[in-house]
Amino acid sequence: MSLEGKTLKVCSCNRTVAVDAKALASALKLSEPLVVHDQLCRKDAAAFQAALGDSEVIVACTQEAALFGELAERADLKFVNVREQAGWGVRPGEALPKIAALVAMAALPDPEPAPAVEFKSGGELLIIGPAEAALDWAERLAGELSVSVLATQRGELPLERRYPVWSGRVTKLEGWLGAFEVEWRQENPIDLEVCTRCNACVRACPESAIGYDYQVDLDKCKAHRACVAACGAIGAIDFSRAEVARREKFDLVLDLSREPILRLHQLPQGYLAPGADPLEQALAARELENLVGEFEKPRFFRYREKICAHSRSGQNGCNQCIDVCSSGAIRADGDHVKVEPHLCAGCGGCATVCPSGAMTYAYPQVPDLGMRLKTLLGTYRDAGGKDACVVFHDADAGRKAVLEFGRRTGLPPRVIPFECFHVASIGIDLVLGAIAYGASQVRILATDKVADSYVAALERQLGHAQAILSALGYGGTHLGLIREVNEIGALAPAATVAKPALFNLSPEKRTTLDFAIDHLAKHAPTPKDEIPLGAGAPFGAITVNKETCTLCKACIGACPEAALLDSPETPQLRFIERNCVQCGLCASTCPEDAIRLVPRLLIGAQAKEPVTLNEADPFNCVRCGKPYGTRQMVEAMLGRLGGHSMFAGPGALRRLQMCGDCRVVDMMDNKTEVTIHDVRK
Repeated sequence: MSLEGKTLKVCSCNRTVAVDAKALASALKLSEPLVVHDQLCRKDAAAFQAALGDSEVIVACTQEAALFGELAERADLKFVNVREQAGWGVRPGEALPKIAALVAMAALPDPEPAPAVEFKSGGELLIIGPAEAALDWAERLAGELSVSVLATQRGELPLERRYPVWSGRVTKLEGWLGAFEVEWRQENPIDLEVCTRCNACVRACPESAIGYDYQVDLDKCKAHRACVAACGAIGAIDFSRAEVARREKFDLVLDLSREPILRLHQLPQGYLAPGADPLEQALAARELENLVGEFEKPRFFRYREKICAHSRSGQNGCNQCIDVCSSGAIRADGDHVKVEPHLCAGCGGCATVCPSGAMTYAYPQVPDLGMRLKTLLGTYRDAGGKDACVVFHDADAGRKAVLEFGRRTGLPPRVIPFECFHVASIGIDLVLGAIAYGASQVRILATDKVADSYVAALERQLGHAQAILSALGYGGTHLGLIREVNEIGALAPAATVAKPALFNLSPEKRTTLDFAIDHLAKHAPTPKDEIPLGAGAPFGAITVNKETCTLCKACIGACPEAALLDSPETPQLRFIERNCVQCGLCASTCPEDAIRLVPRLLIGAQAKEPVTLNEADPFNCVRCGKPYGTRQMVEAMLGRLGGHSMFAGPGALRRLQMCGDCRVVDMMDNKTEVTIHDVRK
């Protein structure tokens, strides 16, 4: 970390934050004396403006960021909160390490921006819901948007036809802002878009089954069909209409159904489902008016299908990213998965649960987060801080909760907030990296807005990581979720690593885990070579039943991580444990059901060395003597096919004991062999 070329402006907020200017300057290794202002946003504003120039200015205040932005005009500014996060509620001097750490982290360059995903909306809006509410909002929005209505319940239609009105039941709704596709079935005999609303059917119906909603009440209708005759050539009424699905495309969808059509925790952009609450409907309508034009959002993920363990040859392996996604953006796509970037909400849960690192988070990337963690914890430690507890929180509800708690009570001096876009992106590689960098604890603040699937996934990941730390002898509870910020007050510090790590986190998940685990194992109070883990862990071995394994090597072809290997010299099945992600593809592919998964963590060089799981004597071709399989495999084949009628002919079983080339030669040499030419009708 370096503040060279940057200007730091610190304020005590009317002397409510105790900041020792000399000690802070020393902790940050500043080359010039530091001035701590009392009212930087008021009487000392001139001092702030005087500091503006070509260099970047770091302002230790977020409350008045808008004001400082106006005063600075086009200057390069960064803001860091030291009041609620570090200064309030602590004794003088206790806040120094955390203030220095937060400033040092803020001084880091911004991460590279993620690629953009583009949306284009022309304002084509479909309103779905009961006719009364849907038509009411259609009238209000028709002047701003291009409106259509799909009425799911009957209601009186407007006197003038200003926009399309359909009736029916939605059978399919998918898409995103600017690209929704809606499918529905018209279940009433009268097609509202064909109907001219001439009232001929209303007057003709003897049961008064048709009102000014121009829909037939099928409970009253006695099948006289006088309405059909009255409608005549217009042809809007058809009681024999087949339920053919209708499809249309829209840019926006306003769903006024009592229960939303899309049941997702994270709804696609452009789809609003306020329910029956008038206030929520008004807020949704206001939002819709701002969703016309061209928009961008980050492409939050990167996917490398080559190491994806989803499937091979129709055998199912890992589905964790599909199961955890709360926006429905991920689906199976043959042997791999496909992510729709327009639906991706940027939670990063897929990257957290991915055992191989095929799915990685890009907003920001792990190396960028790792550099922030390394700088934060290193500065905190160098400034005299001890037992750091890093609390990850999101940029929405989590940030609000942390700041409110800091304002009311003040955060404990050792608790350091760390903001991320979404807490579901904080995986096992990051938390073990933080412990390797010297953190005593890591807590993830999961507010009630975090999806249950993410909470469960985080608990599993943190459970595996804590099992590793506990097995290595690091005392205390290092990792866990908290649902309320005030839970941090009851945390007792856990044991830290004797020597903080110097490595940087890698964009490769398994490489980062190797670095972190090797460092923690090297400095462990009770070193271990092997740690048992629970089911679902991303590390482990396999066992092979040598009695049933025929060394057919189907498992080798199924393994996406090169954990299973062949031998070019002899029939062998070899295994590199470091590469195994416990996806189970080898076990599900094995035709003999000979493979079992063993979740565990093997530490050290032995995890990277190939070991032989099974080997067998080669079987030599009985004609040319060339080895072409294993004795066990050929004997099993003879045992299964020996009684089959296809192999009852002379020499047929012997041919099974030949290599592929010799079988062809033997068939050509055998004059008694029945061929297709010998078959008579």
